[in-house]
Amino acid sequence: MTVSATMVNWHNTCHGDFIYLLADTAFGYASNSRNQRMVAQHCSITYLHAVKRGERLTAYGGERQRAGRAGIYDVAVKREDGMVIAEFRGHARAIAGTLLPRDEVAQ
Repeated sequence: MTVSATMVNWHNTCHGDFIYLLADTAFGYASNSRNQRMVAQHCSITYLHAVKRGERLTAYGGERQRAGRAGIYDVAVKREDGMVIAEFRGHARAIAGTLLPRDEVAQ
């Protein structure tokens, strides 16, 4: 995600909600990667550094722990230089169903 002029606040830095949106999207991909429908139960984010207009961010997420219907997922949001600017933790809960029909999922 590249921070645009419409994404900055009165400090001329990226509004936290856009960073949260990016992290939450990575959480969604990570938590649903087993083709079992998962929904957010609780999420939190810690902002570590400000981000300026024009900077490009990438979110890296993965499963931390999975037990039964519950899962914990961590996401790091980084600038292009590798600096972590935010840490996100999401708790997910499995619900009935799959995202893709079972016969479409590669084994």
